[in-house]
Amino acid sequence: MAEKLQKRTLNGGQVLGNCQQECQLSVPVVKENIYCLAQLDDYLALSRRRFPHRPPFHFQLTSRVSQSDCAGTWGFGLWNDPFNMGGGLAGLRRIFPVLPNAAWFFYGSLENYLSLRDDLPGAGFHARIFQSPLVPGMLSLMALPALLLLMVPTAAQLLRRLARVLVKEDAIALNLDVTDWHSYEMAWEIDRVQFMVDGDTVLSTALAPKGCWGFVLWIDNQAFSFDPQGKVSYAYLRTQDKQTLTIQNLTMD
Repeated sequence: MAEKLQKRTLNGGQVLGNCQQECQLSVPVVKENIYCLAQLDDYLALSRRRFPHRPPFHFQLTSRVSQSDCAGTWGFGLWNDPFNMGGGLAGLRRIFPVLPNAAWFFYGSLENYLSLRDDLPGAGFHARIFQSPLVPGMLSLMALPALLLLMVPTAAQLLRRLARVLVKEDAIALNLDVTDWHSYEMAWEIDRVQFMVDGDTVLSTALAPKGCWGFVLWIDNQAFSFDPQGKVSYAYLRTQDKQTLTIQNLTMD
């Protein structure tokens, strides 16, 4: 299945090589407010119901990054592309956002805060699960008026707490030198997801996200935060150096 991954790059991002052997994803030095991306995925042009992966599913790879404090995000794993990050390339098939379902190894620089809970990591490198109900994307239109409340910090804090009722999470911070080679592995069963690093289980959770997922590897310079104080922010970060994510020996089954 790894051979079906397609390249996607924006504003100087590059994908070089073959991730079944070795490939490098990189974003360049960024001095202006632009989004730079290097990505491999197997879902971009598909409707969500046609995303290719269902349980049981397993992937394994080895990786390292060029800096421990990359500006932006990087990672690998499965998700349902809830906000149509394809930028419209999927056409009308994913025009409406949906609730997130994901299981991945994820890094976010300190400008990010990607957890609805205060007791789980919102930035840094971690293994994470999002489990949400499968509801039609068209229902997201009903939530549009609530988005105006995000401009009021006290109301945004309340919405953040309410969102936890629908979006369940589990995560664990991974304290390791990501500039060294490490082996990462994830097994998704109907009722459980297990994350392993260098052969050791780091997270085993009964939160098993629902539906069909796409596989993604990426590195970019974006930051999104919805922090415990209710502040919402989004930015494209400047980078001082070229940032790279190198992948070897990817297998999926």
